[in-house]
Amino acid sequence: MFGAGNQRRSGGRRARLRRAAVLALVGAVLTGAAACGGDGATDGDKGGKDARTEGKAPASTPADGAEDAAESAASAGSDEPSTPGTPGTPAGSGALSQRDLTALAFTDGEKIGKYTAGEFSLGEPQGEDYTADPATCQPLVSLAKGATAFDPASEVHRNVDVAEEMVGTTVAVQLRSYNGGGAVGVMKALGAAGKACAGGFVENRAVAKGQYLKVEPVKAPDHGDEAQAYRFTILDVKGTLKLYEYLTVVRSGATTLSFRADILDTKDIGKVPEEVIAAQWKKFEAASTR
Repeated sequence: MFGAGNQRRSGGRRARLRRAAVLALVGAVLTGAAACGGDGATDGDKGGKDARTEGKAPASTPADGAEDAAESAASAGSDEPSTPGTPGTPAGSGALSQRDLTALAFTDGEKIGKYTAGEFSLGEPQGEDYTADPATCQPLVSLAKGATAFDPASEVHRNVDVAEEMVGTTVAVQLRSYNGGGAVGVMKALGAAGKACAGGFVENRAVAKGQYLKVEPVKAPDHGDEAQAYRFTILDVKGTLKLYEYLTVVRSGATTLSFRADILDTKDIGKVPEEVIAAQWKKFEAASTR
């Protein structure tokens, strides 16, 4: 779950209030992870990679995931160099600058169908104060600096929602660009977390805890060099209601595009809105043809 929107429009403060309400709703819950299977889920890793789990996968330590990701990143960094930071170039290319990455993101007030994009008024959503227990599940909670062995060299965050709706779908769109093979390493860590944490985990926040009951891979979009998508089932404060959240991450070269969608309701929105992913990808991809 996440929060604030545009500083210049009322949706920003409204989104932050919605975030606080969600935190209260899922805050004081059991801290034990419930063992759940991945029944009914589809392949969440583009390219036919194994994304389905049978029950709760064996837990791995953060060091395990970090070593595997670092090894993958080192291999990616050995790719033949091309124009640094250009979308679609080898994963070992240099990161996009903050200025260039910002130019590829949604602008403040940009319309995407019924949705409107805006800047987060109170800092990065799902930031460093959001952690996971066990730590190997951290990439599912946040890809902020410190979440994996690879920190982004540049990052841009946008809030996308329907300004007139108090209870509606909200999407945090986050672009991050990495040096070397960092982007590949991040995706590898995310995939490892999706498998190891299928049976659930605890999300620790500044003043509350969130109990994730299940992590399921779902169909990922056919964009970029690779993509992963997940559905999260989260327990409410009384331990009776279930909330749902979706995460989709696309990698193109040295950059990742992350989309995290939720709703302040027990309704299952089914996926990250396709029009939001498609619009951001189109804008990002267009840079490679300039």
